[in-house]
Formats: sequence, C-alpha cells, structure tokens
Amino acid sequence: MVASSLTRAAARAAARAATRAALRAALPSPPPARLFTASARTLLPAGSEGPLPTYFSKPKRRPANTVVRFVPQQTAWIVERMGKFSRILEPGLALLIPFLDRVAYVQSLKEVAIEIPSQSAITADNVTLDLDGVLFTQVFDAYKASYGVEDADYAISQLAQTTMRSEIGQLTLDHVLKERAALNTNITAAINDAAQAWGVTCLRYEIRDIHAPAAVVDAMHRQVTAERCKRADILDSEGQRQSAINVAEGRKQSVILASEAMRVQRVNEADGEAEATLLKARATAESIDTVSRAVLEGREGAAGAMGLRVAEKYIEAFDRLAKEGTAVVVPGNVGDIGGMVATALGVYGKVGEAQGKATGRAVVDPAAAARESARSKANGSARQEAAAATGAATGVSKEA
Repeated sequence: MVASSLTRAAARAAARAATRAALRAALPSPPPARLFTASARTLLPAGSEGPLPTYFSKPKRRPANTVVRFVPQQTAWIVERMGKFSRILEPGLALLIPFLDRVAYVQSLKEVAIEIPSQSAITADNVTLDLDGVLFTQVFDAYKASYGVEDADYAISQLAQTTMRSEIGQLTLDHVLKERAALNTNITAAINDAAQAWGVTCLRYEIRDIHAPAAVVDAMHRQVTAERCKRADILDSEGQRQSAINVAEGRKQSVILASEAMRVQRVNEADGEAEATLLKARATAESIDTVSRAVLEGREGAAGAMGLRVAEKYIEAFDRLAKEGTAVVVPGNVGDIGGMVATALGVYGKVGEAQGKATGRAVVDPAAAARESARSKANGSARQEAAAATGAATGVSKEA
C-alpha cells in the first residue's frame, strides 16, 4: 500500500511538472528583471546596451543582525531600532539587539570616483560640445548621506551634469579649451554648495574628454595653421628688420670712426704746421735779432751783407714775376737796384736806432758815429747816382 501511494504521488508530481513546462513554453518569456530604474538608464549614452556604469551598481547587501558584528575600517553603519534611527556604528566591535535593531544603511567614508557619462552642452558662441568627466566625492556625514537624499551618488552625478552645462554655457569655445582648470574649479564649488545638505563633499571634478563637431575641429586646425604662418612671417620680418638695423648701425659706427680718424689726422697736421710755423718764426726772429745786433754793434761788412741779401731777394722776386706772366703795377724806379738797396739799408738803420733806444744801448762812440755818418753819406750818393742812371735810361727809352 505504501508503495502504491508513493507511486501515485510521484506520478502526480511528474504530471504537474510537465504541465508547468508546457505552460512555460506556450507563454512568452517575461522581460529580464531590472535592477535599476528608468531614470538611471537615461544617464547612459544613446544607443548603449551594455551594463550601467559602476556608480549605479547593485545596492549593497545590508549586514544581518547576528548580535555581535565587526564594523570595517572607513565604514559607518546606520542602525535603526524598530524602524527609527538609533545610532551610527563606528569601526570595531558592535552589539545589536536581535529582532529590534537592524543595519539600515552602510556608508563608505573613502574617496569615491564617479564616472560622469558623456553629455552635450552648448557654449556661449553656439558650439555644441560632448563632454565627459570624473567626479571625486567623499561622505563626511553618514546620517545626512543616508537620510538627506535617496541616492547620493545618483544625485551628485545629476548635479554635476547640470552644473557643467551651466558653466559651459557661460564660456566660449576658446575659453573652454584654455580654461579647463578654472572650469573644473567652478563646477566643484557649485556642487559643494548643494551637496552640503547631503553629507557629501566634492573633492574635485576633472573634464576628461571634449568632443567638438568635425567642422569646428577643421576650422580650428586651419586657424592654428594660419596662426603659425603669421608667427613665422612676423619672425622673418623681425629678423630682416634687426639685420637692417645692424647693418645701419655698422655703417654709422664706420662713418663715426672714419670722421674721428680724419679729425685726429687734421689735428695732428695742424699741430705739425703750427709747430713748423713756430720754429720758422723763431728762426726768423733769431736771424733778424742777430742782424740787428750786428748792425747796432757796427760790425764791419754788416751793411754790405744786408745790401747783398736785399739785392738777391729783389732779383728773385722779379724773376718769379717774369715767369708767371701776370700784369703787376711796380714803382717808377724799378730798375734802380742801388736805390732799392739804399732804401732797405736806411730802413734797417732806423730799425737799429729804434732798438738801440728801446734797449738803452745807443751808440755814443764818436768814431762809430763818424763812421755811421760817412756810411750814410755814401749810401745817399749811391742812391743819387743810381737814380740819375735810371732817369737817363728812362729818357733814352722814351726817345726810342
């Protein structure tokens, strides 16, 4: 009997299993269970069918109440007693009351990196950009992180995206590319202002990739090329300008040095001429002084020597006038050489007397005075004879 009962029970179980299998095959398969809400799926890039990012992971399993628990380091457990907040368990040994206490939330106090998916933003100059980034957060108040917001990671990520769109809209494309550090700082400050009530602080935000439209990228490449060409032209022109300046400066220095050399040469020549003139003047003065002393002292032959010298100079002067062939106005007694010599000797005599009076050395010797008187008479006679001869010659030439 027992065996037959077991056989019938097994047959019924097999029949039920077959029925369930047939029904399962006939009915359409149910959709896979969703571990995340539709709002979380909207954060994924368009067309993505893969798993959600790591920050939307499956909720952590809450520790069971086993009376005695050990809380890990850098972790905070939120304990509720009969559905009401009781206390926060810190790392170490913890005792729980069975059936009354339960661990409602587990908060990690470590720094967490949240990946911000790619999103579109429009700059101030109407350029559409696709940006993604990484947000680094840390829980500083486990109570606020548990009861201040439903999902702190989700809220922070949404706030980061909206803040980034707002900041991008205030900047042009050039400023977005050049001021990424300032943009990251502004986004971090804006997130911290709102996340303080959630018990979470944003340590930093980093823009990872910036994707611009292909037309904009091509225009930027052309702009960079034009800028490089402009810089090259400017540098080339600056080089030519500096070269011209250097050449002109060299010529200027050359002219200055040449003029300095010429000035020094002229100064030296003038000094030489002045020295030569001074030496000649000294020699002439000494010779005149010697002659005058000889005349004053009444040396024999001094008057004859002077007469001979004057006659030689007179002949040399007329010789030069004859060679040059120039019309010259001369005195009427130009042919009276003796008269000319006598006149010159008279001049020398007067000069000698003047010098003697000036120096207090006038001649007082009677013999010397007599000789001087006789010499003067002889010179006067010679001048008269020469004048007569010259007059006769002139008359003859007129008659001819």
